[in-house]
Amino acid sequence: QVQLVESGGGLVQAGGSLRLSCAASGRALNTYWMAWIRQAPGKEREFLGTIGWSGPAVGYPDSVLGRFTISRDNDRETAYLQMNSLKPEDTAVYYCAADVRFSKSFDEYEFWGQGTQVTVSS
Repeated sequence: QVQLVESGGGLVQAGGSLRLSCAASGRALNTYWMAWIRQAPGKEREFLGTIGWSGPAVGYPDSVLGRFTISRDNDRETAYLQMNSLKPEDTAVYYCAADVRFSKSFDEYEFWGQGTQVTVSS
């Protein structure tokens, strides 16, 4: 079993930055693809990208391309989502997810964290 815990969310002004962390336990992070997904209230979930044992991450949608960066620190068994130049439309619950298989579809990931809220004010 893999357990994932997100942290680092909060309230930030437009144009600011946040770094979300996803700490893994139960099995070595290196053996899993790690993905970030977000969901705003009343909207569909949006896949933000995935990363294997080594970068770079792939699958960034146009909505975050050039502003968000996914990375991982295998020694600390932690994945990260660095978010820069934040916009109000980035407001959402952000989840990390893990699976043994590569996929760009969020519904194919087996293990999920509890999510962390990110709110961007104007």
